[in-house]
Amino acid sequence: MDRMMDWLLLSEQRMLLWANRRPVHQGINMWLSRWLGFITHTGGATFTLVSALLCALLAPGPWRTAGLQCAAGVAISHIPVAIVKRKFSRLRPYQAMPYLNTCRKPLHDSSFPSGHTTAIFAWLTPWLLADLSLLPLLLPIALVLGISVAWSRMYLGLHYPSDVAAGSVLGLLTSSLVAAAWSMI
Repeated sequence: MDRMMDWLLLSEQRMLLWANRRPVHQGINMWLSRWLGFITHTGGATFTLVSALLCALLAPGPWRTAGLQCAAGVAISHIPVAIVKRKFSRLRPYQAMPYLNTCRKPLHDSSFPSGHTTAIFAWLTPWLLADLSLLPLLLPIALVLGISVAWSRMYLGLHYPSDVAAGSVLGLLTSSLVAAAWSMI
């Protein structure tokens, strides 16, 4: 069992190092760093909650319902995030591996699970489950957005792959349950 755990931890560190590397070409490096530095904030509480509430207040029909479900999903999903972060005091990758690339103002709370990844997947799920005629257009955009936020957390040295995987599952599951409960009302 110890050998398997050692292998899993080593594999996760390798994956993180790969996600955290910087491209050799300076132009690509600058563009990628700016994109991921920007997109990571769409997983924050400000973007997810404000955009969801704006849709809930201003949008018509199914867009309004999806906005309400997004707001509820994001809010509810952060209860287990807060509990798990307190229970598992996991150092952030840049704290455990000081040679990692990181952002200017890195976070200092527990690494597991990723709250930004939880929020973006909790925010995305109601849009994908809603009865919207734009679903074929929303799906690729949603996937790029969700994966970009998750990747940005590793690129910035703030989370391990298991942190973002747990966050994505937690956000997706929470909002799916919110949407299911909503349909029963």
